Amino acid sequence: MVGIQLPQRAAGFLMNKELKYFAKVMDTPERPVLAILGGAKVKDKIQLISNLLNKVNEMVIVGGMAFTFLKKLNNMEIGSSLYDSEGADIVEELMAKAAANGVKMHLPVDFVTGDKFSENATVGTATVESGIPAGHLGLDCGPKSVELFKEPIARAKTIIWNGPVGVFEWENFSKGTKTVMDAVVAATDKGVTTIIGG
Repeated sequence: MVGIQLPQRAAGFLMNKELKYFAKVMDTPERPVLAILGGAKVKDKIQLISNLLNKVNEMVIVGGMAFTFLKKLNNMEIGSSLYDSEGADIVEELMAKAAANGVKMHLPVDFVTGDKFSENATVGTATVESGIPAGHLGLDCGPKSVELFKEPIARAKTIIWNGPVGVFEWENFSKGTKTVMDAVVAATDKGVTTIIGG
């Protein structure tokens, strides 16, 4: 837990505070509860998604993970975007669990694309309907998606966010993450309990 060798180690006050927040969110959250989940692979987050589907009222799936959901559920053309073939096998099961638990699922409807995975990629746009052309990849959610995601954020009384919306490290692909962050900050300022990690 520290960078130097000490015979005794202990968790501090910050960890205690974090554990109290997690306990509140997991045991007696103020509802509605929203989970925003991003990242690359569905397979890596199957357990998290499945567990949260027992706790939340709404869930937003973003980042590279969204392309696996959209290809599996909508047969969307995703070009060279991230696709988790192992995770795809569980997508329909997760959606069935969401439906059984009354969890409203939200997926992106438009995207900011690049012709390569690079900060200097040529920027384009795509929708679920148009698909992402071969040789291009989705690197951020588009403005329509972000506007749609603002609605469950505004409804939520508790927000759990894990993983980015897009490749936020590169300016051309950072707007989705920044705009969602602004909406979450505004909700937090109004008293919403917010936990962000990953």
